[in-house]
Amino acid sequence: MAYRNGTYVAFHANGTNIPGESDIDYYNLLKAWTAKNDDDFSIINSHDKVSAVRDSSKKVTLIASLQARLRNSKNMILIIGQTTRFDNDWVPFEIQQTVDIYKLPIIAVYTDYDTIFAPEKLYHLWPYALTTRINNRTAHVIHIPFKKPLIADAIEQFTFDNYPKGYGLGVYNQETYKRMDLI
Repeated sequence: MAYRNGTYVAFHANGTNIPGESDIDYYNLLKAWTAKNDDDFSIINSHDKVSAVRDSSKKVTLIASLQARLRNSKNMILIIGQTTRFDNDWVPFEIQQTVDIYKLPIIAVYTDYDTIFAPEKLYHLWPYALTTRINNRTAHVIHIPFKKPLIADAIEQFTFDNYPKGYGLGVYNQETYKRMDLI
């Protein structure tokens, strides 16, 4: 059995790794926060726990690598930006595997918001794979803005054995935002 202590990060790369062109910037920011070591933010990146594969690798090799990473994960961060819903290959596959196979909670992190109290109003940003699993109540999701204190708390708190409340529409309350000096 895998040691499930990592956080799997999914994002829409939009076919590029050029800064400013996709949500990879937010993934890189998560890695930079971890590397900085000047505060308590830390993420055990599941992508670092399995051998890297190239984008040119065969699809079967990529799938096996993604599954190995998910097996070693306690949760998933899904970075949701303006183009995430347009991803029609890897993000839907990652969501399907996360929810249906590995039973991991999803930390839905939105790039363009300061607070999130009514995630159902953001459904237009969700990939279809997420919408389906929220609607059928199989996804355990906490919806938060891309804010370091909330991400750190969610990574620590929500795991394969401690799901967020709210049947796929979980949020932090206003008091939590205030306690973290976010409002």
